[in-house]
Order: sequence, then structure tokens, then C-alpha cells
Amino acid sequence: MKFTDGYWLMRPGVVALYAAEVADIRADEHRMTLYAPVKHVRGRGDTLNSPLLTVECWSPAEGVIGVRTTHHAGTPDPGPHFALPGAEPGAGKVRRDGAVTELSAGDLTLRVDASQPWNLEFTAERRTLTTVGERGTGFVTDAAGSHHMLGQLSLGVGELVYGLGERFTPFVRNGQTVDIWQADGGTSSEQAYKNIPFHLTNQGYGVFVNHPGKVSYEIGSESVGQVQFSVEDQTLEYFVVHGPTPKQILERYTALTGRPALPPAWALGLWLTTSFTTDYDEATVNRFVGGMAERGIPLSVFHLDCFWMREYQWSDFAWDPETFPDPAGMLARLKEQGLRISAWINPYVAQKSALFAEGMREGYLVRRADGSVWQWDLWQPGMALVDFTNPAARDWYTGKLRALLAQGVDCFKTDFGERIPTDVVWHDGSDPQRMHNYYTQLYNEAVFELLREERGEGEALLFARSATAGGQQYPVHWGGDCESHFNAMAESLRGGLSLGLSGFGFWSHDIGGFEGTPSPAVFKRWVQFGLLSSHSRLHGSKSYRVPWDYGDEAVDVTREFTLLKHRLAPYLQRAAQQAHTTGIPVMRAMVLEFPDDPAAATLDRQYLLGGDLLVAPVLSDDGTVEYYVPEGTWTNLLTGEQVTGPRWTKEQHGFHTLPLLVRPDSVIPLAADDQHPVSAWADGVELRVHAFADGAERTVVIPRSDGPGESARFHLRRSGDRLHVTTDSLRPWHLRTGGPDGTLHTCPAGTPQADFPYPV
Repeated sequence: MKFTDGYWLMRPGVVALYAAEVADIRADEHRMTLYAPVKHVRGRGDTLNSPLLTVECWSPAEGVIGVRTTHHAGTPDPGPHFALPGAEPGAGKVRRDGAVTELSAGDLTLRVDASQPWNLEFTAERRTLTTVGERGTGFVTDAAGSHHMLGQLSLGVGELVYGLGERFTPFVRNGQTVDIWQADGGTSSEQAYKNIPFHLTNQGYGVFVNHPGKVSYEIGSESVGQVQFSVEDQTLEYFVVHGPTPKQILERYTALTGRPALPPAWALGLWLTTSFTTDYDEATVNRFVGGMAERGIPLSVFHLDCFWMREYQWSDFAWDPETFPDPAGMLARLKEQGLRISAWINPYVAQKSALFAEGMREGYLVRRADGSVWQWDLWQPGMALVDFTNPAARDWYTGKLRALLAQGVDCFKTDFGERIPTDVVWHDGSDPQRMHNYYTQLYNEAVFELLREERGEGEALLFARSATAGGQQYPVHWGGDCESHFNAMAESLRGGLSLGLSGFGFWSHDIGGFEGTPSPAVFKRWVQFGLLSSHSRLHGSKSYRVPWDYGDEAVDVTREFTLLKHRLAPYLQRAAQQAHTTGIPVMRAMVLEFPDDPAAATLDRQYLLGGDLLVAPVLSDDGTVEYYVPEGTWTNLLTGEQVTGPRWTKEQHGFHTLPLLVRPDSVIPLAADDQHPVSAWADGVELRVHAFADGAERTVVIPRSDGPGESARFHLRRSGDRLHVTTDSLRPWHLRTGGPDGTLHTCPAGTPQADFPYPV
């Protein structure tokens, strides 16, 4: 939110007061509290008739420092609040030396000099990261009398800002106004389904604003050398998170707010849905599933979208008897074919649903101040919301889902959760403004914990659209309603990379686009992109996404890339384990892997899948793709062709290839089984060695397919024209050098070490 009129003036009716200096400091061993008047105090008279800001500073974890600024402390705070599972009391250390007081948390230090005008300086490794200067701490009243707390952190020359959730606007946030406010706005506007008040920069730190309500950002867009954030409240709290690398920033941020759960490995395979408003019944489902099998396209998950329930009655969790007369039998028959089942749900209850009367009677639905149930006709006629702040309502809602799990449903697509009203009263007394964004956390948490309880640790999985800070704990998330053209592919990718830089480890999107019908070219290119994402789902709105609707070549492309993803499953599952333990996403923006390469700083049409595969989706009808190759010799996994960076390159690809480049000095493990996402990965694994330099060493872990841990480990070391491998694997394994058509070496079971010739 902008408050100024240029640099010198304020907008009409706006009054801003900023911390001017430090009047007093109270400190103990672990924290300090600063008392800051909003004008310079030259005599006792200046202490009268003027605000005094309270600025508390502490550390919840190594490398993280919190700052909480309060104007009037007597304002009630009914919540909700973000959970901070990684917070540890007493993490910081305070040191005083005359007028200077420092709070340190590992390498990160906050320095305050009480003899100088107001300035908070955050330093690390003898370098200033950012400062809070003369307009950096304060409050503003606007023309309507609303009270806003404000913070400003300086931007250095060349400093770039990323994150703030899944945003579809330009990837680098500099120059943008961003409101952290959940909205159902598609992928073609400034609105977002997943609003996360966390950003990081290329200068070694990130900032998390610990406020679940609306946070308004001006990112070099009001004061061009500052990131400003404001909330309509009496208190503003934020955490500065030191890296110095982007990966380390994400590790510390997700340690504080929660790491992603590890999704089951079966979810890595291809998902197919009925689509949304298309006509479908059990015969359609069988035709889709049978058609995929007939064409040799392995399918892992079948998803039933909204109309598995009766129209006008969403959500009542009752199967439409005309469309699916034998749901339990149908699910059993699908599962006999090796499929998992996903079902669409949302947290809204239409008036025609029998659950509406039940929920109203029991007090499970969100109410207005006069006691009436909040309702409107958008989406579903007479629709109400489940009040997840009421434990009984949560149990009631999940109890309905429990019955579906007993029938054979494996996971849920938790749609919606964004358009939450603010003119309501919540069961637990939560602030309606704060609950607008936070509702999705309660919704997804309730469903995810039910799945964890019913299916066991490591088997819980959502396909969620909305999220807030901490929502990364309940994967997977998908990109929402996009159009069916190349621009929508590009904007979806921007959103996914931005979400990954906001602490989310797993992300998907609707292959082919949701709205409209893709051209055959768009469909085939989106299939490539989709099957080189962490999770892969064919889904549309008014048209089907079965590949044969887009031509014979679309069938071939879908088959080829599905089989490729199955072979990549051990590599992808290892990346998933890393996301689970570190918070580093499976799909990684180039700046995350190459923070010291200036050319990588703004790239948003390519990414790293895991740490070793560069993917540049083709976003043109003629197959032309331009992308950047970092330093070293990179090898196309599909063709064996090599390109040496750093350089930009422009290529043209048919529909069976794209830039899928293997990082120098890397080893890609490929499963022997290309028909299933889950198999005995260590049995017959192929180690694909690419551009291995003399003296290079690499350890490759073959993960377990049933959760954390590993099933085998290989260590490779090149010396001259020889490649030496040691392993603890008791299974047969293979090693290939020289690309997909290179020399294949086979080692029988129980071979603990071997030497191979390596082409020079």
C-alpha cells in the first residue's frame, strides 16, 4: 500500500510517524527491547504528547532474528497465528558496548547504536545485508482513519527480490506492488491462490512477515531503494533469515515454519482426470483407463472431479447414483488395475446438500454477527463454509471423508479455500481479517492429518490449490486455473518457481491448461513440461485431456515422457527426500542453484529438476527454444548432444525432444522398470555418467520407495581414462557412458566395486 506522494509529500489524509532514535534499551542475555520516540528528544518536554514505539528483538533460531514493533499494546489479538514449529527460545546472544547493542544469532547480527538516529543494521560475515533507516519503522493513519504498521528494509544496488508465494507476474518482484490476500483469480493476473509473506533476495537473506492477514508490499515501487511491508494493525513482526546462499535461506525458513511432508512415491506417476464440466460416468472412466492401457501409457492415479457428486449439492460427499451407481465396486475394479484414486472436494456446503441443514443445526458453519449462517450464491447456490476453528466441525467434516477412504479413495484434491468472507464471526473468536488467508491452512491440515491417520506416515497426499505460510507441510500444490496456450504455460512456470522460492517443495499444474482446449502443439509441449515436473496431472475444464484427442503423435509423446519419468523415479524421489529434509524444492529456479552467476538471476523459462537436470520447456509453435547454459559441458539426456557454457543457445526441437540437460560431473540413476513409478529401483539400476572430469567424484543414493532412507549407495571417481565405482548394493547394476547410445557396462549382483574405461 502506498502512503507517500513522491519522495517528499504524503498522500491526502495520510499521517506517518517513524522511529527517530533510541530513547532506552532494556536487554537481557537473549533479547533486547528498544523504545523509540517518533521525534528527536532534545528536552523533557519532547517526551510529552507523542507516541513511543516498542521494538522487541530476539532470535528464534540460529541465523534468524525477529523484530516486533508495537504502537498500542492494549489491542486484543484473537489470532490466528502462524505456527513456528522450529522456534527455540533463547537462541540469540546480546552484547552491549557503550551506546552500541548487538543481538547475534549465529553469523547474523542486528546492530543498534543509540547515539545515532534510528537505524537497525543487519550484518553477516562482516557485510551489511540490509538496514532499517529513518522511515523504516513506524505507523501510518490513512484518510479513512485506519491504522497501519510499517516496515522498510533497504535494497542494495543490483539487489533482486523473489518469492511471496505462487505469483504469475514477473518473476523478479522489484517494482511490483503485492498484496498478500488469497484470491481465486486464475493464473493471468496479479492475484494469487498461494500468498506467502516471505521473500528472499540475491544478497544473502530473506524476510518473513509473521502476520496471517493482509500484508501489503511495495517492492522498490514506492521508495525505490526499499522493500516496504505494512499491515492494518497495532503490531508488526518480521524475521530476517540469513543464508548466505538461497538454499540455506530456504532451509532456515522452512525449519522455522515447517518442512514439507514426503509424498508417497506412487504419486510421481501420471495422473488422469475426468476434467471438470465434461460429461462422464463409469463408462467414460473405463474408456479413459482402458484407452491409456491400450496405447501403452501407464497410468498411476485416476482423479474424479466435481461431478462425482450430484449437481447443486457440493459438497455432500455422496456419489451421484445416476452417474456412478456402484462407486465401491467401481473403485475396487480400478484398484485391481493398479490405480490409486483421487477425489475432488472443497470446504463449502451448498444449501441443497443434506449437510447444510445438519451443519447449521450443529453450529458447524461460519456465521454472521447476527447468528445467521453466512451464505452466497457464487459457485454453489446458498453456499456456506465449514468452520474449521470449531474442533467438532473439523471432526464432522473429516468424518464424511473417512467414509470415502473406506470405499477406496486414496487422496483428495482440496480445491478452493480462497474467497473467505470477512464479515463473519468464527467459532474460536478469530479475527476475520486474519482468517481470510489462514482458512486454507486449517482446511488442508484437517484433510492431510486425516489421510496420515488413515493411510499412515508417508502415504498422505493432497492436490491443493490454496496455501499460506506453513502450507508447504501438506503437499502437493497445483497451479490453479490457467488457459490453454503457450503464454499460460510460461505464467504457470513462473508461479511454480516463485512458490518454490517461498518454501514449497512440490508443485504441479494442469497439463494442457485448464480453460479452453489446447492445440495439438500446446498439448504435446505441455505434456513434456508436465512430466518433467514434480507431479504430473492431465486435467481440463470443458474438454478432455486424454492424449488421443490431440492426435497419434500426442499419444506417442505422452507415452515416451511417462516412461521417462518412471525411469527417473529414483532420481526424483531422492530430490523429494531432500525437499522433505531441507525445504529445497524439487523444481528449482536457476538462481537457487547458480546464485553466483548473474545470468541466472532473472531466468524464469527454465529450471533445475532436482539438482542435476536442466529443463527448458518449449513455448513456441515452431519448436524454437532459447535458454541459458551455465558453466561446464552439459549433455542432453535424450539425445546425447552436448553444449558448453556459460552461454545462451537457441535450438529447434521436434515433439519428442526438448532441452533436458544433465549437469557436468553428475550421475543420473535410471530405474530398470519404465512401466511403474514404484519398483525395486536398485535392482538393475543404470547409472548414466555425463561429462565426468578427471578427478571428479560423486556419490549417488538410490532412495527407498516407501519413505525416507536409501536402498543402495554408489561412489564414482574418475582417474584419467578409468572410472572406479564402489557400492553397497547387492543387486545387479549397470553403468553407461557417452550418452543414451553410449557403452553399457553390466555388473552382476554382489559386485562391490568395479573399474570401467572412460572415454577421454
